[in-house]
Amino acid sequence: MDFGLDEAARKRCEAIDADVRAHWAGVRAVADPAAARANFRAAGRIGLTGLSLPAEVGGAGLGALDTALCLEAFGRACPDTGFAFAVAAHLLACAVPVRDFADDRVREQLLAGLASGELVAANAMTEDGAGSDVGALAVTARPTADGYLLDGEKSWASNAPIADLVVTYAATDPAAGFLGLSAFAVPTDLPGVVLGEPLPKMGLVGCPAGRVRFENCLVPAEYLLGGEGQGAAVFQHSMAWERACLFGIYLGTMARQLEECVEQARERRQFGRRIGEFQAVSHTLVGMRQRLEAARLLLLRACWLLDRGEEHVTEVALSKIAVSEAAVANSLDALQLFGGRGYLTGGAEEQLRDSLPSTLFSGTTQIQRELVARQLGL
Repeated sequence: MDFGLDEAARKRCEAIDADVRAHWAGVRAVADPAAARANFRAAGRIGLTGLSLPAEVGGAGLGALDTALCLEAFGRACPDTGFAFAVAAHLLACAVPVRDFADDRVREQLLAGLASGELVAANAMTEDGAGSDVGALAVTARPTADGYLLDGEKSWASNAPIADLVVTYAATDPAAGFLGLSAFAVPTDLPGVVLGEPLPKMGLVGCPAGRVRFENCLVPAEYLLGGEGQGAAVFQHSMAWERACLFGIYLGTMARQLEECVEQARERRQFGRRIGEFQAVSHTLVGMRQRLEAARLLLLRACWLLDRGEEHVTEVALSKIAVSEAAVANSLDALQLFGGRGYLTGGAEEQLRDSLPSTLFSGTTQIQRELVARQLGL
């Protein structure tokens, strides 16, 4: 096992770190769709929106491992974790399935815009009655001579209020459950696509999220991803990439958070001593470092397996559990270490709010444990 980065990967991550700090230094997370669109274009110029897309469309052509390393650099340098999440969701849950399942005409139409950040994509799977139970989708796609008529509403889609494209899933054969789902890349300028207003959230405010409604929306057949009834396979593929790579952002956020906590422990004085000299504080910082390093190893192994085309369900699920739980635990420790200052708006309290949804999106922690249990034969 070689734990070192090759020269190209090291330079790539250093360049992302420098570019992101130059553009987002001191930026505060705000729930502003107009700002989010401008940020997407800036991220596109840095290359973040096309990390894993082919070079011929303006992407970097990276595999899962190198994509995760770049997203870690992004998360470490960007003070707005919500926006970093928005970019990763756009890339991994939307652009990747277009890359791997769209027909040539649609790939030619969409991938360059997705890579540049000029097109913003949203992933719409969740419904009011179907979250983890994706086999219970109520949105339907009825085949017609010209394509598919989509009807129904998605309850939660990151980037939806500013999306130019929605990757969504609908039942083409409702009686078949999970096996009757189909996936679509739906341009939001099609008649019958209604994007809701941004939903109020406790964290990740830099990523606008909203409802998506399809009102007798005719989607041309060319926008079908994979074949009819292949929606489950498309979704599992996109979730493997998202669960394996997106959480690199949280590794970066935790690394930045740890640096801030160590600086606080060195500078803050109580009872005539730096607080880092108290064992209760120093051991807390060691625990934060341990969680970060252990989670990073699990994530990189999951991405390595994904790149090799080997079985990765267990490793991706374990990685997702480890990173998300470490992010929450470290944020609670950071809040405690900063005390009253940490409770003020921004800083530790914001990191805690941004860490909490990591245990929910891309499949809850409980669902990840169920996946591992099945792999154990339970």
